[in-house]
Amino acid sequence: VRVNVVGLLGCAIVLAWALCIWVELTGRAAQLHHHAIYAGGRPFWLAAILVLGAWQLMTAAMMLPSSLGFIRYYAATAARAPEFPVALVSFLSAYFVVWTAFALAAFTGDMQLHRLVDAWPWLSAHATLIPVATLSLAALYQFTPLKDACLRACRHPGIYLMRHYRRGAINGLRLGFGHALYCLGCCWALMLVMFAAGVAHLAWMGVLAAIMYVEKTAPAGNRIVAPVGAAFSALAIIALLAPGAIPGL
Repeated sequence: VRVNVVGLLGCAIVLAWALCIWVELTGRAAQLHHHAIYAGGRPFWLAAILVLGAWQLMTAAMMLPSSLGFIRYYAATAARAPEFPVALVSFLSAYFVVWTAFALAAFTGDMQLHRLVDAWPWLSAHATLIPVATLSLAALYQFTPLKDACLRACRHPGIYLMRHYRRGAINGLRLGFGHALYCLGCCWALMLVMFAAGVAHLAWMGVLAAIMYVEKTAPAGNRIVAPVGAAFSALAIIALLAPGAIPGL
């Protein structure tokens, strides 16, 4: 059962990446950028559905790979429980609900930011400060104790399961929610950069997915946290001094 679960999710990850590549190669990625969705004059609910739909694909492609270790442990522990299939679906549903809530918050905040830019001439004239602030936030968060604590929890899924595992679909929901919150604590600032770059932006997806995977799963993943923070600091300086020099932002 464990091999089947991991294999099935592996296929879902491959399919998600294949769809993202297809979107990029066909030129449809630009249509999914939130700026393009705003410009289309769509009502908020329809724009949100489009963004969240693309976000689900991006979550499957970028976040699931770094969570396969936890899911593998969970499958090995719970596979013989009679409610395991339902519990697994509950786990994955909770995981995606947390990331969807983050996407909706980011989308809503970005819409309000656009309205502020439109209403504030100074900010409109200095709109390049927005990607600078986003990159700076991502850089600073790399050095916070919260990031470090969440990464430690994600790197040791067995310990988390020993403490919190119970049989049943409800506990699957709780485990999925708890694991997703740790993932969010690890990666929300990086995913905010992804949101700024535009959902389905393939180059940023690849770079950020690789960073998150190594940080969360590699035995020496803690060694790249500070260099990544320094790299984002450098990107923030580049974005400030040479607006438009960074592709996608």
